[in-house]
Amino acid sequence: MTDRGPWKTLSSREVYRDPWIALQVDDVLRPDGKPGIHSIIHIKPGITVVAMDAERHLYLAEEFHYGIGRWMIQGVSGGCEDGEDPLATAQRELREELGIVASKWTDLGGIEPITSSVAAPAQLFFAEELTFVEAAYEGSELIRRVKVSWDEAMRMAQDGRIAHGVTLALLLRASLRH
Repeated sequence: MTDRGPWKTLSSREVYRDPWIALQVDDVLRPDGKPGIHSIIHIKPGITVVAMDAERHLYLAEEFHYGIGRWMIQGVSGGCEDGEDPLATAQRELREELGIVASKWTDLGGIEPITSSVAAPAQLFFAEELTFVEAAYEGSELIRRVKVSWDEAMRMAQDGRIAHGVTLALLLRASLRH
Protein backbone atom coordinates (compact mmCIF):
# COMPACT_ATOMS: atom_id res chain seq x y z
CA MET A 1 0.00 0.00 0.00
CA THR A 2 1.33 3.46 -0.90
CA ASP A 3 0.20 6.92 0.04
CA ARG A 4 -0.92 9.39 -2.59
CA GLY A 5 -1.68 12.40 -0.43
CA PRO A 6 -4.73 11.52 1.67
CA TRP A 7 -5.47 8.52 -0.60
CA LYS A 8 -4.05 5.02 -0.05
CA THR A 9 -3.27 3.04 -3.21
CA LEU A 10 -3.89 -0.68 -2.68
CA SER A 11 -3.05 -1.79 -6.23
CA SER A 12 -2.47 -0.21 -9.61
CA ARG A 13 -2.72 -1.53 -13.16
CA GLU A 14 -2.28 -0.12 -16.61
CA VAL A 15 -5.29 -1.05 -18.77
CA TYR A 16 -4.40 0.78 -22.00
CA ARG A 17 -1.38 2.40 -23.68
CA ASP A 18 -0.65 3.97 -27.06
CA PRO A 19 2.11 6.40 -28.10
CA TRP A 20 0.27 9.39 -26.59
CA ILE A 21 -1.76 8.21 -23.59
CA ALA A 22 -1.91 5.53 -20.92
CA LEU A 23 -4.85 4.65 -18.68
CA GLN A 24 -4.11 3.53 -15.12
CA VAL A 25 -6.77 2.15 -12.74
CA ASP A 26 -6.02 2.10 -9.02
CA ASP A 27 -7.85 0.32 -6.21
CA VAL A 28 -7.78 2.81 -3.34
CA LEU A 29 -8.86 3.73 0.12
CA ARG A 30 -10.43 7.16 -0.23
CA PRO A 31 -9.70 9.98 2.23
CA ASP A 32 -12.88 8.96 4.16
CA GLY A 33 -11.43 5.43 4.59
CA LYS A 34 -13.89 3.74 2.21
CA PRO A 35 -12.65 1.55 -0.66
CA GLY A 36 -12.95 2.78 -4.22
CA ILE A 37 -11.24 3.09 -7.55
CA HIS A 38 -9.49 6.01 -9.20
CA SER A 39 -8.51 6.17 -12.84
CA ILE A 40 -5.73 8.35 -14.18
CA ILE A 41 -5.11 9.23 -17.80
CA HIS A 42 -1.40 9.93 -18.40
CA ILE A 43 -0.79 12.10 -21.45
CA LYS A 44 2.69 12.38 -22.94
CA PRO A 45 4.43 15.51 -21.57
CA GLY A 46 4.20 18.36 -24.02
CA ILE A 47 4.89 21.96 -24.86
CA THR A 48 3.06 25.00 -26.09
CA VAL A 49 4.86 27.92 -27.73
CA VAL A 50 3.76 31.31 -29.01
CA ALA A 51 6.10 33.33 -31.23
CA MET A 52 6.26 37.14 -31.42
CA ASP A 53 7.99 39.23 -34.10
CA ALA A 54 9.70 42.60 -33.65
CA GLU A 55 6.42 44.45 -34.41
CA ARG A 56 4.65 42.57 -31.57
CA HIS A 57 2.63 40.31 -33.86
CA LEU A 58 1.95 36.89 -32.40
CA TYR A 59 1.98 33.72 -34.50
CA LEU A 60 -0.59 31.10 -33.58
CA ALA A 61 -1.76 27.85 -35.16
CA GLU A 62 -5.26 27.20 -36.44
CA GLU A 63 -5.77 23.45 -36.46
CA PHE A 64 -8.62 20.95 -36.50
CA HIS A 65 -8.63 18.72 -33.42
CA TYR A 66 -10.28 15.35 -33.79
CA GLY A 67 -10.91 14.92 -30.05
CA ILE A 68 -13.17 17.97 -29.80
CA GLY A 69 -14.33 17.91 -33.41
CA ARG A 70 -13.54 21.52 -34.29
CA TRP A 71 -10.96 24.04 -35.39
CA MET A 72 -8.97 25.87 -32.69
CA ILE A 73 -6.66 28.84 -32.70
CA GLN A 74 -3.87 28.23 -30.22
CA GLY A 75 -0.17 28.25 -29.60
CA VAL A 76 1.88 25.57 -31.30
CA SER A 77 1.57 22.44 -29.16
CA GLY A 78 3.17 19.04 -29.32
CA GLY A 79 4.39 16.06 -27.35
CA CYS A 80 7.97 15.51 -26.20
CA GLU A 81 9.66 12.46 -27.65
CA ASP A 82 11.18 10.09 -25.07
CA GLY A 83 14.20 11.80 -23.53
CA GLU A 84 13.70 15.00 -25.56
CA ASP A 85 14.28 18.29 -23.77
CA PRO A 86 11.11 20.44 -23.74
CA LEU A 87 12.94 23.39 -25.34
CA ALA A 88 14.11 21.14 -28.19
CA THR A 89 10.49 19.97 -28.60
CA ALA A 90 9.27 23.58 -28.74
CA GLN A 91 11.92 24.51 -31.32
CA ARG A 92 11.08 21.46 -33.44
CA GLU A 93 7.30 21.96 -33.26
CA LEU A 94 7.45 25.70 -34.06
CA ARG A 95 9.57 24.99 -37.14
CA GLU A 96 7.47 22.01 -38.30
CA GLU A 97 4.02 23.51 -37.71
CA LEU A 98 4.47 27.19 -38.54
CA GLY A 99 7.80 27.34 -40.37
CA ILE A 100 9.35 29.60 -37.73
CA VAL A 101 12.85 29.47 -36.26
CA ALA A 102 13.50 31.70 -33.23
CA SER A 103 16.81 32.94 -31.81
CA LYS A 104 15.43 34.02 -28.43
CA TRP A 105 13.49 31.66 -26.16
CA THR A 106 11.84 32.33 -22.80
CA ASP A 107 10.78 29.41 -20.64
CA LEU A 108 7.53 30.47 -18.94
CA GLY A 109 7.35 27.40 -16.71
CA GLY A 110 5.14 24.38 -16.56
CA ILE A 111 1.46 23.80 -15.89
CA GLU A 112 -0.91 20.91 -15.23
CA PRO A 113 -4.00 21.87 -17.27
CA ILE A 114 -6.32 19.06 -16.09
CA THR A 115 -5.81 17.78 -12.56
CA SER A 116 -8.62 15.57 -11.25
CA SER A 117 -8.01 12.44 -13.34
CA VAL A 118 -5.52 13.50 -15.99
CA ALA A 119 -1.76 13.97 -15.75
CA ALA A 120 -0.82 16.11 -18.76
CA PRO A 121 2.22 18.27 -17.94
CA ALA A 122 2.91 21.10 -20.38
CA GLN A 123 5.93 23.41 -20.56
CA LEU A 124 5.29 26.94 -21.87
CA PHE A 125 7.66 28.88 -24.14
CA PHE A 126 7.70 32.32 -25.74
CA ALA A 127 9.80 32.67 -28.91
CA GLU A 128 11.24 35.89 -30.38
CA GLU A 129 13.76 37.06 -33.02
CA LEU A 130 12.06 35.07 -35.76
CA THR A 131 13.13 33.71 -39.13
CA PHE A 132 10.56 32.16 -41.48
CA VAL A 133 11.26 28.88 -43.27
CA GLU A 134 9.21 26.12 -44.91
CA ALA A 135 6.82 24.29 -42.55
CA ALA A 136 7.01 20.47 -42.43
CA TYR A 137 3.63 19.13 -41.34
CA GLU A 138 3.00 15.55 -40.26
CA GLY A 139 0.36 13.56 -42.15
CA SER A 140 -2.16 14.04 -39.35
CA GLU A 141 -1.80 17.84 -39.36
CA LEU A 142 -3.56 20.53 -41.34
CA ILE A 143 -2.36 23.80 -39.83
CA ARG A 144 -2.72 27.43 -40.84
CA ARG A 145 -0.37 30.10 -39.46
CA VAL A 146 -2.36 32.95 -37.89
CA LYS A 147 -0.67 36.35 -37.45
CA VAL A 148 -2.36 38.77 -35.04
CA SER A 149 -1.30 41.83 -33.10
CA TRP A 150 -0.60 41.48 -29.39
CA ASP A 151 -3.78 43.47 -28.61
CA GLU A 152 -5.91 41.33 -30.94
CA ALA A 153 -4.59 38.15 -29.34
CA MET A 154 -5.59 39.51 -25.92
CA ARG A 155 -9.10 40.28 -27.26
CA MET A 156 -9.27 36.76 -28.72
CA ALA A 157 -8.35 35.34 -25.32
CA GLN A 158 -11.04 37.42 -23.63
CA ASP A 159 -13.86 36.71 -26.08
CA GLY A 160 -13.23 32.98 -26.44
CA ARG A 161 -11.77 32.83 -29.95
CA ILE A 162 -8.72 31.42 -28.21
CA ALA A 163 -10.15 28.70 -25.95
CA HIS A 164 -7.14 26.37 -25.60
CA GLY A 165 -6.41 26.42 -21.87
CA VAL A 166 -2.65 25.95 -22.16
CA THR A 167 -2.40 28.83 -24.67
CA LEU A 168 -4.45 31.03 -22.34
CA ALA A 169 -2.05 30.26 -19.48
CA LEU A 170 0.90 31.02 -21.76
CA LEU A 171 -0.58 34.35 -22.85
CA LEU A 172 -1.25 35.30 -19.23
CA ARG A 173 2.33 34.55 -18.22
CA ALA A 174 3.73 36.30 -21.30
CA SER A 175 1.59 39.39 -20.66
CA LEU A 176 3.14 39.72 -17.21
CA ARG A 177 6.59 39.98 -18.88
CA HIS A 178 5.85 42.01 -22.03
